[in-house]
Amino acid sequence: MAVRDILIIPDKRLRLKSEPVGGIDKSIRALVDDMFETMYAAPGIGLAAIQIGVPQRVVTMDLAKKDDPKAPLVFINPEVTWKADGSSTYEEGCLSIPEYYEEVERPSAVRVKYLDLDGKQHEIEATGLLATCLQHEIDHTNGVLFIDYISKLKRDMVVKRFKKAAKKGEPAKPLADDKEPSHHIG
Repeated sequence: MAVRDILIIPDKRLRLKSEPVGGIDKSIRALVDDMFETMYAAPGIGLAAIQIGVPQRVVTMDLAKKDDPKAPLVFINPEVTWKADGSSTYEEGCLSIPEYYEEVERPSAVRVKYLDLDGKQHEIEATGLLATCLQHEIDHTNGVLFIDYISKLKRDMVVKRFKKAAKKGEPAKPLADDKEPSHHIG
């Protein structure tokens, strides 16, 4: 297991559409282990493989509260099969857009089909933070970032700040003071 580097905007690889996993083998299991180690170290509650430069449809998540035991979740080839008509708003952050948070409106519930690490098919219906996190991470596998849901003006401001920092070879200056891991979706 290893902590891997997380891609940061404006890295163009974050806009790639990830490929489905054909079969679950040792390399996928090793990828999942690295993803959990990277996600926990960040700290975050979700991570898509593309965020560490691997364009495969693999998502890891752990929504356990700080003092609760870890509750790791793995979603291979996750696909939203249904979205609720109602919506909910959650303040999202992203490990690929560090220290930037914005309220995003998404469907309040989703149904997602996926494979587990044994290759077994599952389908879950999610609400609340789980629904938000699943949508956020599945968006990553499709090359979509949470800033795509905010106004063009705000999005352009964020991207400009990160491009400027990347040119200088330094981290972007924080846009917020929030260090709460539950906001660092993935």
